[in-house]
Amino acid sequence: MKRMLKFALYILAIVGFFTLIGGFFSTDEITLGDRVGVVKISGFIGEADKAVEALEYFRSDPAVKAVVVRVVSPGGMVAPSQEIHDEVMRVASLKPVVASFGAVAASGGYYLSVPATSIVADPGTITGSIGVIMQFQEYEVLLDKLGFRSRTVKSGAYKDSGSPLREMTEDDRRVMQGVVDDLFDQFVVAVADGRGMEKEKVLELADGRIYSGRQALKAGLVDKLGSFYDAMNLAGTLGGLGDAPEVEYWKPKKGVLMPLLFGEDADAVSEAASTFTAYPAQYVLPGW
Repeated sequence: MKRMLKFALYILAIVGFFTLIGGFFSTDEITLGDRVGVVKISGFIGEADKAVEALEYFRSDPAVKAVVVRVVSPGGMVAPSQEIHDEVMRVASLKPVVASFGAVAASGGYYLSVPATSIVADPGTITGSIGVIMQFQEYEVLLDKLGFRSRTVKSGAYKDSGSPLREMTEDDRRVMQGVVDDLFDQFVVAVADGRGMEKEKVLELADGRIYSGRQALKAGLVDKLGSFYDAMNLAGTLGGLGDAPEVEYWKPKKGVLMPLLFGEDADAVSEAASTFTAYPAQYVLPGW
């Protein structure tokens, strides 16, 4: 009896070991053959690493004949949106890229999509919002009523520009407006280049307003109206795979510890943990 118990424990240990090791190499799905790759970009755009990694993966795989970038995002930070934009452009230089807009693909969500070969939006998609915003809070009046005072030692006149502890001066406003204007010009140029539009035409559309998908189609900001599946079928056709292609959804490689600790909730826990990002406290960084 003891021998049988020891043998059973030995087998369980071996199975557990190889299951653990397999976590380093296994994927949820193995897709072989020519196919369309799908990258999902959702929520606030605060970092670009995962999206860029996914796009690089599909760009370097010769069996991936086209890529769908599914965007459901109201926008976010400037630099991460630019990094994803640049990688979408690199992929589109080698193979078709179809941007598929969900409920919202505005501001930075629209920016990163403009180099795509084709943009497909639902008629009710909220898109556009071509512009840049930088917001500040001022607590000086409140602190004055409470009897608090703030003293600042700084290396230069503008080091505390945007501080909530003092009123913004006209010089502060001029500096900040210069940053916003330069970023706005970058946005407009990216849209003009990506959509093949004259810069003056983009400027007519770029007053920060949002458009429905149907309005965006009339304005030339998107190419077609349709669903996510319409976008996948279009990507298959553009990639020479027909209108019902095999599809591979990119997923980041899972480690072993998170699945062991959280099971099916590992992805949600990891995603929640990744949202904690520190920015300078004195003002909100410009976003689109």
